[in-house]
Amino acid sequence: MDKTKLTYKEAGVNIEQADAFINDITPMVRGTFRKEVLTDIGAFYSLFSVDLDKYNDPVLVSSTDGVGTKLKLAFMMNKHDTIGIDLVAMCANDILTCGAEPLFFLDYLAVAKLNKSVAVEILKGITEGCLQAGCSLVGGETAEMPGFYAANEYDISGFVVGIVNRNKVIDSKNVNTGDTVIGLASTGIHSNGYSLIRRLFFDMHALNVDTYMPELGKTLGEELLTPTRIYVKTILSLRSAVEIKAMAHITGGGITGNLPRVLPQGCGVQINRGSWDIPPVFELIKRMGNIEDHEMFRTFNMGIGFMVIVSGKDCEKTLSLLKEVDQRAFVIGNIIDKNANEQIQYR
Repeated sequence: MDKTKLTYKEAGVNIEQADAFINDITPMVRGTFRKEVLTDIGAFYSLFSVDLDKYNDPVLVSSTDGVGTKLKLAFMMNKHDTIGIDLVAMCANDILTCGAEPLFFLDYLAVAKLNKSVAVEILKGITEGCLQAGCSLVGGETAEMPGFYAANEYDISGFVVGIVNRNKVIDSKNVNTGDTVIGLASTGIHSNGYSLIRRLFFDMHALNVDTYMPELGKTLGEELLTPTRIYVKTILSLRSAVEIKAMAHITGGGITGNLPRVLPQGCGVQINRGSWDIPPVFELIKRMGNIEDHEMFRTFNMGIGFMVIVSGKDCEKTLSLLKEVDQRAFVIGNIIDKNANEQIQYR
């Protein structure tokens, strides 16, 4: 009979490594704490106090998301310090569409075997994303699951909670025919469409992440791993100065799939395709993949990562305020009566 004394470490889970990881990231995580955070790292829970002077009729808003197969780019490049920004962006930008201020964030990191240096890099990105979004990273879970994930690969997901006063919730009820659609520039592909992208560049054309692309002025990997823009501080400052009637985060489904989600019944939208600068990466994808326009617009953000709908009279003021905070923005369309066959029209 085998008398070997089995330990958790021999089974593939290193508790000491996990403890060392927590010690390394604690200063970074504390650096995201807002004054409302009441608990430190290490408790079984996190406490967060709501400022009832600022929010006298508070509604909590939540969202959860991941970054999909963009993770594969991080693996291929062995670069892990920006994917966490994408994670926060996907959650925080979503709750922003109703006017909510993100308060706190939690992450989930699952690995086959914990590599402390890689995990610290991932958390650097998450804490940077939280700082950009103005929210606190109050907790998370790091799960070491030997035999479940491929070696040197991992998965991450996030959860955000935000707040908005009930009478300040932004929805579609005030959207009217004639209102203006303003598009805020993306930083590139953001975090959607990567299954198509990987098939196109790495399978069909046998490129690699180090391939220099003259059209982009950088390597393919540098372009594809560019982190998602977080629009929180820009929109919260804009919200205090202009009546925003509706907002859309342009994620999976592209412009075609996301903008109609914030339109009231009976309203459609006309998008003027020549009204903004489409980044070269999308032209490259379209050309190399022989992809039709309608497929591009229902898969990618096409250079517009976020949209706001305002009245025509507030259009110029909105553009001016966005310019003041260095956010490129374009008047890209207007609200029209809904077409019987389609809610969004391109011209």
